[in-house]
Amino acid sequence: MQRAALAALAALTAPLALAALTGCSAEADTKDETEFAVPAGVQRQYEVLADELAEKGQTVESGEWTINLITEAAEPWFEVHGTHGARFRAPKAEETHHIEIIPTETSTGRTVPDVPITLEVLDADGKVVQEMKLNFYYSTFYHYANNFTVPEAGTYTLRASLGVPTFNRHGEESETPALTEGATVEFTGVELTTE
Repeated sequence: MQRAALAALAALTAPLALAALTGCSAEADTKDETEFAVPAGVQRQYEVLADELAEKGQTVESGEWTINLITEAAEPWFEVHGTHGARFRAPKAEETHHIEIIPTETSTGRTVPDVPITLEVLDADGKVVQEMKLNFYYSTFYHYANNFTVPEAGTYTLRASLGVPTFNRHGEESETPALTEGATVEFTGVELTTE
């Protein structure tokens, strides 16, 4: 999605999400004049995501999925190890890029949790130079990512394979549940530099 589309989505969906959480109408009730504000963190996540997609991202749609890609320099993170707390992990010397996938439901714009994702980096000849499973990250916006080691700067194709999300789905027996199929998409012409 483009920056304007994400900003519009944030403005439209956040009040509805808040209303769903509180069990109230998204519009002001004439009896109690209740007003709902979009939480700052919700609004901010869409703004940052839109900015990063505009600067260094791509978006592909496939069925119920809208899949966003952002590439950055290798990054640090905190790894959680059971009840032992979080441990800081700096990028390893050989890691060159932090590649992020943000899978959203096309009909709602919501980031989808519990999605098994594998990402392949393919060179100009279609050869896989690296394949990794992605982890789910807490950040300004939720995303899936990992640090990759790309052998040299150049233009690559990135292939994201999304499995079926592992969460349960509410609904009636007569309904078709959402997001019961995964997707595989390719992002072509991705410039991965060593800067």
